[in-house]
Amino acid sequence: MPNLKKRRNFLFSMAKYAYAPLSIDEDRRRRSNQSSGGHYDGDPSSQAGNEDHLVHERMPLCVGFCVLLAIIYVLSRTGSQDALEQQHPQQQQPLVSNNNNENYSNSQPIPQTNTNFQSNTNVNHAADTPAVITSDSSKTECNCPDLQNTDELIGKLREKALANSPPHIIECAKAERGESQEACHLPTQDRFAALGQKGATLWMTGCSGAGKTTIATALEDKLVKHYGKHVYRLDGDNLRTGINRDLGFSKADRAESVRRTGELATLFTDSGVITLVGLISPYQADRDAVRKRHEEQGLPFYEVFLDVPIEELEKRDPKGQYANVAAGKLKHFTCIDDPYEAPPNPEIVVKTHEQEIEDSVNQLFRRLERDGILFGAPKVSPPGLPNPDGDVVVDLHVPLELKAERKAEAETLPKVRITDIELNWLQTIGEGWASPLKGFMREGTLLETLHFNSILTDPFNLTGNALRLERQTDFDNFPEHPAANRVSMSVPITLACTSFTRDAIKGAQSVALVTQMGQTVAILRDPEVYENRKEEIVARMFGVIDNDHPYIKHIYAGGDYLIGGEIELLDRIRYNDGLDKWRKTAKELMQEFQEKGADTVYAFQTRNPTHAGHAYLMRSAGEDLRKKGYQKPVLWLSPLGGWTKADDVPLDVRVKQHEEVLAAGVGHPGGLDPATTVMAIWPSPMVYAGPTEVQFHAKSRRSAGASYFVVGRDPAGMKGSPNAVAHPDNDLYDGNHGRYVLQNSPGIGDMQMLSFVKVMYDITDNVMKEPDPARAQDFISISGSKMRLLARNGAHPCDSHLSQNTDLVEQNCVPSGFMVPKGWDMVVDYYKNIDSTRWTPWSRPNVEPPADPLTKHEGKFGTTNFILSRTDYESLWHDIPIRPTGKPDTIINMVTEIPLHFSPKMEIMKEKPGNYISQDSNKDGSPRYYNYGVPFFNYGAIPQTWEDPNVRSPEGYGGDNDPLDVLEMGSSQLQMGSITPCRILGSLELIDEGETDHKILCIALNDKDANQIHNLEDLERIKPGHMERLKDWMKRYKTADGKPENALASEIPKTVEQASKVVAETHLRWRSLCGHDNTRLSELSPKVEKFWLGSAECRGGDN
Repeated sequence: MPNLKKRRNFLFSMAKYAYAPLSIDEDRRRRSNQSSGGHYDGDPSSQAGNEDHLVHERMPLCVGFCVLLAIIYVLSRTGSQDALEQQHPQQQQPLVSNNNNENYSNSQPIPQTNTNFQSNTNVNHAADTPAVITSDSSKTECNCPDLQNTDELIGKLREKALANSPPHIIECAKAERGESQEACHLPTQDRFAALGQKGATLWMTGCSGAGKTTIATALEDKLVKHYGKHVYRLDGDNLRTGINRDLGFSKADRAESVRRTGELATLFTDSGVITLVGLISPYQADRDAVRKRHEEQGLPFYEVFLDVPIEELEKRDPKGQYANVAAGKLKHFTCIDDPYEAPPNPEIVVKTHEQEIEDSVNQLFRRLERDGILFGAPKVSPPGLPNPDGDVVVDLHVPLELKAERKAEAETLPKVRITDIELNWLQTIGEGWASPLKGFMREGTLLETLHFNSILTDPFNLTGNALRLERQTDFDNFPEHPAANRVSMSVPITLACTSFTRDAIKGAQSVALVTQMGQTVAILRDPEVYENRKEEIVARMFGVIDNDHPYIKHIYAGGDYLIGGEIELLDRIRYNDGLDKWRKTAKELMQEFQEKGADTVYAFQTRNPTHAGHAYLMRSAGEDLRKKGYQKPVLWLSPLGGWTKADDVPLDVRVKQHEEVLAAGVGHPGGLDPATTVMAIWPSPMVYAGPTEVQFHAKSRRSAGASYFVVGRDPAGMKGSPNAVAHPDNDLYDGNHGRYVLQNSPGIGDMQMLSFVKVMYDITDNVMKEPDPARAQDFISISGSKMRLLARNGAHPCDSHLSQNTDLVEQNCVPSGFMVPKGWDMVVDYYKNIDSTRWTPWSRPNVEPPADPLTKHEGKFGTTNFILSRTDYESLWHDIPIRPTGKPDTIINMVTEIPLHFSPKMEIMKEKPGNYISQDSNKDGSPRYYNYGVPFFNYGAIPQTWEDPNVRSPEGYGGDNDPLDVLEMGSSQLQMGSITPCRILGSLELIDEGETDHKILCIALNDKDANQIHNLEDLERIKPGHMERLKDWMKRYKTADGKPENALASEIPKTVEQASKVVAETHLRWRSLCGHDNTRLSELSPKVEKFWLGSAECRGGDN
């Protein structure tokens, strides 16, 4: 018993109960009682008064039941059907329409009631026994004209009974989100989310023969069979023999039929079923009452009016009823001689006489799709656009009011360097293109992506896994109930790091992400560091073996560890390349689609200039969607903006050519209508992973509102390198596989694919289109390779007279309808100047160098053509003094080459006039960067010093032939090209590829800690661990480029005095280099032959 009592108490503590919303409420009763003095205050007489009031209130109901019993008695005295027929043998009963409620499908004569009851009329008044009335046929028949219309009387009694429903009915109320459901129903939102659809009622009303049952049946078939939705139809077929079997055809019974059906529909819809009701339901008040019941419970209700003219219905007349009406055999037929009140403001109007059944079904289907009924999550996207994966619009930008606070926090955090490719991925995550991902993948998420091309989510915490993607991966403990929702995620989105960065962020709760150009762009929370299993990632991601594949090379070049964690963008990622206006977040793009009135969006990805063939395919796709019933399909012209391989058409060429395509409009065969087209750059890098990658391309477009994705042959594929194992110099993937895999991807959901078709140039009208086999001679093919050749040759527009035998290359002409003219001019410009550095290959930051005011620069920072020099000195190496005037030997001048946190490997150019600062290059000519981590020091050179290759160390290593390197260990970023007085703290002697490379360590005299730091012991006291990190960096920073480790001549750094001596010795060697001690160049190492020594402080013009 105690356990039972505890269980009962627990249930009642969990459950929530509420009074049912009926017509009589407690307030009215209380006011009525109080007005009559009927309130109970403990006095028995008061209680008696209250009871008297209840008797008066319930008396009408009791009287009604008595009247009903009297009716039964009267009917029992009216005689049999046989007697009536004998009295009126020639009278024929006219047919009376029962079409007012489709619960009754066939019109029949009104049946007569058999009233031969053979029992007495004794009434039993026993206290606990219901009264039973029996009739005696021997009694005199009653002639009571007021009681003859039994249907009307029953209707009035029913109305009275409903109006006086007891007010104390208690029902279990829905719990709020997150509350226990031990004894009550689930919250609607949780139920719908778990079922994967929302409940909704489509109340189909219209005259008989309008097609209610036909359309509802076809819609049910589509939703159940093709989309796996829970759907049920309520109409005459399944109501008339059950819940409505006691109803006739009076107005009251029709109203009751609608009410009962409406209550059923409300319950079905509340349970998550899409409920299709097919009733004529002629009276607006009855339909409005059903609507009100749905609205009171927050349930979707659609009044669907099948608006078909009477003339059309009379032609159809599937049951012959309209013919019977015309012949006078059928009376009171709704829409003819009984009223039908057409809905004044229905949600949907279907004109079945103007369209095929499939079109009518699609009209209803699209409305359900537009309003988000076909999936369970709340609608977070504009009408007509799909929810992003995970059912949340991801936008990870820090709110404006928190931006200053977050930026200040980021300055204090350990730093993680990201490459420009990883910056593309950061933008992809932060702007919502990889929804539901909110950061770089943790290990568990990566494993799901690699093995399933999808990830599990639980956005509404139905299984307790709402934060599963944001928790540290746990390989020992698994949830009792796994997340049930699976969404597409086929491409790993990871952040690689070296052991240096791993150690630097150990124990940190948050880290700052810093670009190669030194910009702090984001904060990453709760970092999870795990092994970068490169071979496993490559094998599962690509499925091919080709170590010269460009993105595979990128993966293998990454660090040995990966960092997962959620990110916060400190600001919009801008590239300052003139294309930022075309860069929009997923959320912004949805808003733009909505502003254009889109009821669906189809995306077309571009990696090439758009010619008339592409335009034809895009326009045709739009026309096909209109045929499906969409009113305003909007095209998303989606140029790929992230990293691409070197031989792809540059981003700026593509985007600016697309601008001309839009400007040309529909007046040119190669143009597009700007009123129905939106261009927006997609920020993700290309990885060239074929069938695996194209799934991400489609999924990512859905995150911004696309329901359709145009996919061509070999999407995301490329040719293998000469070293590819299976397909050298040939397509790595079969051209058909991408489309096939995409169409059958388990996580792609309801997104649909629009395939390319073969198009050719029609010489009869100068339009690209599908070729007509009947006149094959009128079509010519212009391949991509031919287009590129024509562009390189600067082909001009052809004469209008073309034939199938026209050799475009020989005539060096391009057909006038092939591409918009200004767009073609841009393509020609690119291919004729393909080696120019003025192009923007892909989205990379254009950053102004953090340069000293007394410097000047030219060229683009981040490229090898960037040059920075001083305005007050001709040479940054030879003319700037080694130290400020009057300062001791422990103070030197530092010329900053690489500011704090910057990764470009900038250095003084020894062989260039003026010895300006420029970016070093790799062997392949590409700009060189520090890849080991974020530099935590300012890096530069000490002017008027030289490490002579002829001067050997005790270990036998000569100098590295450069000015003396210096690392400033302060906390502030020094400007590039600046001259900073710096106090020597010590030095490290590095052995780098067989050469001695001294690294002088100093602190700027204006640094906030300069007064506390005079040597390396002070540095370690103020900045613990700094020296160990520095030694690790010096020895291993080149390993990130695949090179061997450096070595230190000694793990013990040199003292201030020893380091000062190194400076003095290298200054003397510089004096010899510049001839200040009359040393001839021929006496020096042959390595100096190409040095520029022509400044006034060196050899002038004598070198």
